[in-house]
Amino acid sequence: MVLFPEARRAVEAAAADEPVWTEGYDVDAARAQARALAAAEPREDVGEIRDLDADGVPCRLYRPEGAGDGLIVHLHGGGFVFHDLDVHDASARRLANRSRIAVLSVDYRRPPEHRFPAAPDDVDSVLAWLARQAPALGLDGPTYAHGDSAGGNLALVAALRHPGRFRAIALIYPFLDPTASFDSYRTAVDGFDPREAAWYWQQYAASAADLTNPDLAPLTHEGLATLPPTLVVTAEHDPLRDEGERLALELAEHGVEVVATRYLGQVHGFWRHDGVYTAAEPLMVQVAGFLRLHL
Repeated sequence: MVLFPEARRAVEAAAADEPVWTEGYDVDAARAQARALAAAEPREDVGEIRDLDADGVPCRLYRPEGAGDGLIVHLHGGGFVFHDLDVHDASARRLANRSRIAVLSVDYRRPPEHRFPAAPDDVDSVLAWLARQAPALGLDGPTYAHGDSAGGNLALVAALRHPGRFRAIALIYPFLDPTASFDSYRTAVDGFDPREAAWYWQQYAASAADLTNPDLAPLTHEGLATLPPTLVVTAEHDPLRDEGERLALELAEHGVEVVATRYLGQVHGFWRHDGVYTAAEPLMVQVAGFLRLHL
């Protein structure tokens, strides 16, 4: 396995960053830095952008020019702890423009201030709000779920909690296994130390018992056969690679329509950075195309 040059440069550039598991790590400062970096990114114009309050959960709606029926509920990554609407703003704009489907980006509560099940409960609140408000917003067509990393976990959990609610779901290197039991946690750790993954689970779970709850660890969920058509994307050099691919295999065995793609030479997080990774834009187009197959 060989890192592609842009991935190798990104890993080298991040090598000096303070690890999240360092004692006294400043979560607030890291969040502020992520917002500052995102603010400097170029952003595409979108036909309409509105900030909304979905029963107390902040959301941002992106409606591209020429959008038809339908809505993509986007759940951002960041280890459950980091990122927000602003950090994912550029990506949400690109998703809306490529798919020509409206995107609702959800600003769910984050740990350590708000531990499990605050985040999936917030997604439930947004879906209940949409059930009432979608017609007035012109969003009463098919609904899709999309998420990257921790957001992939939340998108999957939302589909499992609400069978039949989504027409299709797209999961980008989903974060699924608190046990870190797959081989990729030892063989594919470029730029994403397994200790970082463990730290995220420690922040997210409110108790040790939560780590075996299917709404936190959805690979153990008994309802996988209820899922709609699902796209699962993994990166070759990512400790989360094998759990995502196990999910895809489980879905296929359960008779779910599933497409699984591994991006060679890539590392965790590449989807969001189209200015760095040449594979980011093709992946965005793939996601858009997959969802549009299920209009």
